[in-house]
Amino acid sequence: MPDRQPDIAFFRSLEQSLHRPDIRRSRNAVGEWLADDFVEFGSSGSIYDKPTILDALAKEPVANSDAAIESDDFRMRVLSADAVLLTYRTVSRSSELGIERHALRSSIWQQIDGRWQMSFHQGTIVPNR
Repeated sequence: MPDRQPDIAFFRSLEQSLHRPDIRRSRNAVGEWLADDFVEFGSSGSIYDKPTILDALAKEPVANSDAAIESDDFRMRVLSADAVLLTYRTVSRSSELGIERHALRSSIWQQIDGRWQMSFHQGTIVPNR
């Protein structure tokens, strides 16, 4: 069990790393950060598990690599000594497609076997600000 308050900057860094195309396509990197029982509620309404996410991210087209994802408004709520809820907003911009997509995101991070892993994620598309 951790002996100090988790740091929001640490979790913000993890989330922002997961937005980088080179990390997203790496099964090893993403696989280390996702818990074995990971679940994602996608913006399409689909439910994904860890193997499905790893497959999908590994196959993301390289053309998507120009899509810049900006994130802000991070907030953290400590759920227990070994779990936190992180919420934030993203804006995805694709110069190739000329589109911008805003989303509210939430992730639950749990300390499992001494390291922090994401056990849940949800992204909800929202109107542009």
